[in-house]
Amino acid sequence: MYICICNAIREKDLRQAARCHARGDAETLYRTMGCQAQCRQCLDDADDVVADERACALA
Repeated sequence: MYICICNAIREKDLRQAARCHARGDAETLYRTMGCQAQCRQCLDDADDVVADERACALA
């Protein structure tokens, strides 16, 4: 599933980035992936995905 249509960022790619980079919000992870938030409509959902992935990693 695509999280960010503007940058074609998929949920699985965002989850992988969240696992590899322990800090930062979705917007920070976008930059590590070589992208930046454009329309910003995805950031709330993307932040939820990042938080979920990090919570699973701690469990």
